[in-house]
Amino acid sequence: MLVSVEQCLPALRCPRTRAELKRETADRLVTDGRMNGSVRRYRMVNGLPVLIDFSDSVLSEDAVYRNSAESPIERTSYAGLKGGIKSLLSPRKKATEQNVKRLIADLEAEAKALGRPGRLLVIGGGSIGQGMEPLYDHPGIHVYSFDIYASSKIQFVADAHQIPLADGFFDAVIVQAVLEHVLQPAQVVDEIWRVLRPSGLVYAETPFMQQVHEGAYDFTRFTESGHRYLFRHFERISSGASGGPGLQFMWSADYLARSVFRSRLAGKAAKLAFFWTQYLDRIVPEPYAEDAASGVYFYGRKSTVAVRPAEIVAHYRGAQRAR
Repeated sequence: MLVSVEQCLPALRCPRTRAELKRETADRLVTDGRMNGSVRRYRMVNGLPVLIDFSDSVLSEDAVYRNSAESPIERTSYAGLKGGIKSLLSPRKKATEQNVKRLIADLEAEAKALGRPGRLLVIGGGSIGQGMEPLYDHPGIHVYSFDIYASSKIQFVADAHQIPLADGFFDAVIVQAVLEHVLQPAQVVDEIWRVLRPSGLVYAETPFMQQVHEGAYDFTRFTESGHRYLFRHFERISSGASGGPGLQFMWSADYLARSVFRSRLAGKAAKLAFFWTQYLDRIVPEPYAEDAASGVYFYGRKSTVAVRPAEIVAHYRGAQRAR
């Protein structure tokens, strides 16, 4: 379940100095100047702290406060007929469902051993990610969440390159469909490692063979091996394709039609015409799925031993591996 903003405050830190924060006024937080002699103040927007170092972010301070931290990208809500079409074009991914179940079981075991509810951080949690609802519904999991825009599903606004949270505070971190939207994915993953306690868990889903989405805020893609190496400071529990070539074919039909006809509506029509191709992924062997995946996932545990460059070649499990 989501914790409140007040419950979240003790874990918050200055994104620049990592000094502790406390309320100065009803709508402003201030750092404890005893840490390095400097004092920094952070405003709140609609009850949410905005903890961003704007000198090192793609976000504009003026725009964030002028727009009350609204999303720079238009977020479409789906209901009724639109919701039905959306579920047809984006059905639940089996890999996500299985991995979320495993994460919940692992968090339940950790919580029992620690004698307290599990602490889960969701990066990019402005909306609940596909398949993530069971984590929010679980009474024994305390969910902390942030995004670069204000939302009822988060407790603070922040940039993932500088996560404004205490070291070693969390038992698990989820970063779903986010790492393609950050300039320095490795820096974000280092921050994830920092805020996790020893042996803490991370679950990530990131695009591989996908076209640009969210316009100017889309930067990066990863193969399964590249994604594994990005999380090289984590022990691998499992990894693989989170969407196969059939799903990617549907995406391609969408973008081909919208490109030829200069029309998003034409793209959606093509996507609907080829929605059935995603079900072919059920018969695609995992090695072939990884080589042509729409997206990849990684589930791992914080480690003090990193994967060495030479080891990543041996990690490859796709269909083109040497016989």
